[in-house]
Order: sequence, then C-alpha cells, then structure tokens
Amino acid sequence: MTMKYNRAKKPEISTEFYNKFDSINGEHPYMVAVKDGYIPYRVRQLNHGQVAYFNFSLAKEMGLISSNHPSEMNEILEQKLLDTFALQIINEYDELSKRRIDPSLIRPNKYMATRYLQLQHANKQGKTSGDGRGIWNGIIKHNNLTWDISSRGTGVTCLSPGSVEAKKALKTGGTEFGYGCGLAEMDELLGASILAEIIHLQGVRTERVLCVIDLGKGYGIGVRAAPNLLRPAHLFLYLKQEKYDSLKAATDYLIQRQLENKNFAIDSNKSHKNQYDQWLDFICDSFAEFSAKLDTDYIFAWLDWDGDNVLADAGIIDYGSIRQFGIRHDKYRYDDIQRFSTNLNEQKAKARLMVKVFVQLVDYLKTKKKKPLQNFDHHPIVKKFNNHFKVHREKRILFRMGFNETQTTNILTQKSIFSKFEKDFTFLEKVKISGSSEKVADGVNHPPLFNIRRALKTYPRFIAENTLPLEERLMPAKTFFQIILSGFAKACDSRIDSKQAKKIISFQKSYLQLIKVSTKTGNQKQAIAEICARAEKFNSEKRITGNALIEMVDEIIFQKNKGLSYEDIQSTIDQLIFKNEGTQELIKENSGNILQFQRPNSKMKTSLLDKIMKLIEEHKESI
Repeated sequence: MTMKYNRAKKPEISTEFYNKFDSINGEHPYMVAVKDGYIPYRVRQLNHGQVAYFNFSLAKEMGLISSNHPSEMNEILEQKLLDTFALQIINEYDELSKRRIDPSLIRPNKYMATRYLQLQHANKQGKTSGDGRGIWNGIIKHNNLTWDISSRGTGVTCLSPGSVEAKKALKTGGTEFGYGCGLAEMDELLGASILAEIIHLQGVRTERVLCVIDLGKGYGIGVRAAPNLLRPAHLFLYLKQEKYDSLKAATDYLIQRQLENKNFAIDSNKSHKNQYDQWLDFICDSFAEFSAKLDTDYIFAWLDWDGDNVLADAGIIDYGSIRQFGIRHDKYRYDDIQRFSTNLNEQKAKARLMVKVFVQLVDYLKTKKKKPLQNFDHHPIVKKFNNHFKVHREKRILFRMGFNETQTTNILTQKSIFSKFEKDFTFLEKVKISGSSEKVADGVNHPPLFNIRRALKTYPRFIAENTLPLEERLMPAKTFFQIILSGFAKACDSRIDSKQAKKIISFQKSYLQLIKVSTKTGNQKQAIAEICARAEKFNSEKRITGNALIEMVDEIIFQKNKGLSYEDIQSTIDQLIFKNEGTQELIKENSGNILQFQRPNSKMKTSLLDKIMKLIEEHKESI
C-alpha cells in the first residue's frame, strides 16, 4: 500500500537524498548510560502501511530533509519513512508462542522500551511501568542539537498497565485488558499532529509529531520527536526505589543532554553552586514558566506527582490527555474510570510538587541519604517557584493582550497598576455560571460565565477607534457584559448585577492605565493600533479546542474512508496549523525557536475546509 503519485511530476531524487534516516536504527545513548533503564525488544519490519502525515517543517529543522525540499510527499521519501518507522516489536507473547517471523524482516538492533514511574500502575515505585506501547527509534544530531525520536503504537510491552494487570504476556492487538492493546488509533495520532504543532507555534515547549503511518483498520504508528523525550518519571522511579547509581546515571545523562543542547548552561558566576544546584534553579524556573503558560493559555495537561505526563525539560508529552480550552474551564476534570484528573487550577501546585521532588532528588544525590519529601517544604528552590510562576504569568498575560516586550517591561515596573488590573482580570475570568459541576462526555465541568479572551480581543479595538481622551474610553458596562457573556450562560445569568458592573468598569480603567504606562514614550496612537492588531490575532476565536479537535479528526477520517487522498489529509493538517490563531504573528514572536515553518500548499478541498471551520466555530468556547 503506497500513495499514488503523478508520475509526470515525480522528482528526480536518489535514495541517498534521504540517507540520514538510516542512522535511526534503535541505537540510543540512554541504553549505554542507564543500563537498567529499559527493556530491549527485537523489532520486525511491517510489510504494509501508508504515510498519512509527515511534518516537513520539523524534518527540515532536524536535518532529515534539505531546507529547500518541497512540502510534498514522493515515493522515495514515503518508502524511506516506512522502512524506518513501520515497525512492530517482537514481544514476550510472540517469543513464548514461537510466532513464525520472516528472518529477513527482523532488524539487526534491538529497540528500547524505557522504564518510568506511572500512576496507572499499582506499584508506585515504577517497578512495572514505562513505555507500554512504544519504542525509542534513536537520535538525530543537526546544527549542534540532538533530537530524540520514539514511536507509539508499535506493540504491547510488558510495561503496559494491561500486561501487569493480566500477569501474563499479551498479544499485540488484544483488547481484553485496558491499556494492553499496544496499538494507537489513527484519530489520536492525527489529533496529536495538529495540536502539538499549534502549541509549539504558541511558544510552549512540547513533543512534536514527525510522522503518522496508517496501518489500516483504524490503527497507526505515531513518530514523535523533541530535543529531549525524557520525563521526570524516568528519574523519579529510581528516587522512589532508592537506587542511587541508576538515579545518578539517569540524572547525569539528562543534564549532559541539556548542556549539549544549550537548554541549560553552567553559570561561572555561580561557582559557589555545584552543577546539581544550578540545574535545580533551571528546573524551578522552567516548570514555573511552563505551568504559567498552561494557566494563561488554558491548556489542560493533567500534571501529577509521578512526573509522567510532562517532559523533564518542562514540556508537553502524550497528547491523549491534552486539551486546549476555549475559555477558562478550570473546574473540568477528566474521568479516567478509577480516578478524576487534576484541573487547570491545580496544575501550578502539581508543578511545584514536581520541583520539590527534584529538590529531594538532588539532596539524595549529594548526601546519598533519601529524606522525607516534607523536609523540603520550605527549601529556597521551592519558595522561589511561586515568585517565578507569578513573573512568568504576568508576562504571558501581557503577551496575550498584545503588548510587546518593551511595553511589558514598562508595565511591570509599575507593579501596583498591574496588580489592580490582574485582580479584575482574574475575577472576570473565573466567574462561573449558576449551578454546580455537571457531567460532560468524559468527565465533569462547571463552565465560566465570561469569555475573557473576547474582552482582550474586542476592547482594544474599541480603544483604538475612540477619539475621547484615553482615560475616558470606557464602554458601557452592560454592553461590555453582553460582549463577553459566554455561550454557557443560562437565562438567569444573562442580566448584569451590580458587582459585575463594578468589576467591568474597574477592569476597563485598569486596562487604560496599562496602555498609558506602556506607551509613555513614542506615538501613542500607533502603539495602540499595534497592540490592537496583536491582541486580535492572539485571541482569535478560530481556536481549536479539545472538542473541536475530536470532531475535526473524525470528519477527516470519515472523508478519508470516502476517498479523501493522503495528499489531501496532509494539506488539511498543514492548513489548519497555519490558519490557527495568530500563527504568523506567533512565528515572528518565537523566531528564535521556530525556524522552518512555511506557508503550506493550498490544496485543501473547500467543502472540507468549510466543514472544519464550522466545527471550530461551534466549539470555540468548549473544553
């Protein structure tokens, strides 16, 4: 099964053009550094599959294809991708059942399934948990940056919750035990392809999807990449087990990778602090910044004590539990059958808890004695977290409001002015509709009364178009109320009360003070126009929420089953990423780490685009 290409347009490309893929062969330095950190598996080449999506921008950034490679698939590239990633492990069930496998399909190297802590497992020390349906393909080095590459959907391992529950080897594809199938569904993989790239373009650290291979029958393989794919959980299991040597090896490996990738640097001016202590400073600030972005951008990532659903350099991994909310749904909890997830409000505390565990970890490495976690409640690093979070949250709010870096600095020198605004902002952001939490499709929620993002988009336009003195550019409270009222409001919520009116006027006055302080030098009218333009882009209502993503991908798969080509799927995903909120402006803002994103080819079918844009509109305020 391969794509059907126009032979007349087939590029004259030799196989050597893609020879960098040949180094992705299962070998990974973690296997040498942490010898008990993984389970090795033989793998076999699958003789079927089609490339459903390939991230050309990411591949160029990684040096896998040339920077001038057209963003179009060809037969040679597709075959190289299938040769490299269309793999399945030969697991314990296969070995015990002596499954017949063509020797010519078995790869020469073994691939690793890594061990890490996971709260889904009864054993809370990480003795049974880790990559339950994935393997690490290897690394790629390009432009002094090392990338990790791993795949999910490559077969069930003995580290899956299902295997542990069954207490026996499981056959890949079986569904008798939860989390024991070993396969990945195509809707999950295509959804991750879209959302991961959108979140990356918003300047949030994350894994990204390099490639999706459709294996048929609704299943596929998703290939992820990032400069680091280790999770805190890869270290925390050795802390829980008090395995000093393994913990030191894993920690030293992670720090060395971060140093080589210039993600972390030793400060010679802090010679009084050793490497571990300086790394703790970095960890504290990274997790504070990450959790602040999740909070302001309404990204639900289910952070928890095990350090599983997050990258060790503070980034998103595992998009199966990631949602981007349209408004502040901070009472939403996902129902995972045995437990409810954390909510948006609790992510800060969970991030701080992980920082505290890192402090405990470093203390153990330095003293070789593991102390109780509560001993570090008042550690200086833990205390720093709240302040770091506050600073990063303030900057992110102002960024979302459209203020540039200079304007943000001007504002934050006037702490009292920003604090007043933030108080009003937070009140409006967190007000809920009448009633209490109710069941939703996959959990519980109590929706917000207001869409504060709409205020950040609409009010600057009102200011820019008003000719009154700046401090008098106030919108009537009732008008403002009606503009920001969310679609979840009940009939009894649709009339403004005195407290809300007071807060709305106070919000506007505080906002105008921010404008005044931020534009104290230069052309105020021009500055306001620029703030307005940026705010409209950063708070666009073309925001792909979790519910919108689910229905969009369902529609893509439905159309694919009716004959939509893989070229159309590729074009659809590329267009969705490019058209999402403020992408072009965000690329400019984050040009330091977004280098290869290009305008995609406009091949999306109009009917499909119209359908998808309608779904985005319908779910713009949802979870």
